[in-house]
Amino acid sequence: MTDSFELQRLRDLSDDQLQEAYAPRGEPWLRVNFVSTVDGSATGADGLSGSINNDADKRVFDTLRKHADCLVVGAGTIRDEEYDVPAVPVVVVSRRADVPPTLREAPRGRVLMATVSSSEGLDRARELLGHDNVLVLGEDEIDLVALKAELLHRGWRDQLCEGGPSLFGDLLAAGVVDELCWTISPRLVAGDGPRIAGGPTVDVDARPALLLEQDGTLLGRWLVRAQGAG
Repeated sequence: MTDSFELQRLRDLSDDQLQEAYAPRGEPWLRVNFVSTVDGSATGADGLSGSINNDADKRVFDTLRKHADCLVVGAGTIRDEEYDVPAVPVVVVSRRADVPPTLREAPRGRVLMATVSSSEGLDRARELLGHDNVLVLGEDEIDLVALKAELLHRGWRDQLCEGGPSLFGDLLAAGVVDELCWTISPRLVAGDGPRIAGGPTVDVDARPALLLEQDGTLLGRWLVRAQGAG
């Protein structure tokens, strides 16, 4: 697949073609997947992303999860969206080492925690998840460069982050994001909902590589870093 692209109809792509269209471009490959409204909100009026997604977004969401070797998700997003235990390992990012309630009964090895040595929740996280599944990556701030490298060391080349905005902003600031997969839902919600990236200001270039459309929904791939970097 080249960097030139044209708008394609999502319905025209078979499942195999969609899988190929979203194939990673390097190893390791860390991509972030978000949905937002046309006016930029990452959530609906209920504060959840589920209220603004649709069938087109769900099809790409499922495709990305089929590719993924692991998920990387902020603890707050997991709590808010009430994640079930996914089919692939999920890495919970939390400076407090707080294991979300919906994941506390998961089989060992299906849930990991990325946290810091100063966290008061370390012992409890190790008790729930197992010592080897709690990744201590810094004293007060999580080293996201080290996290990406640790996941690759475990054989997880295709790393999929599903938010939230603060984690996305931190990943951008750390320079470890390779790709943004972004769905624009054809809705306007106004209000003061969050953007897809939050936190301190960053200035990162992104190049469009794929654009799909279905019933007014736009779904694209944006390359954030050069292939093979990091």
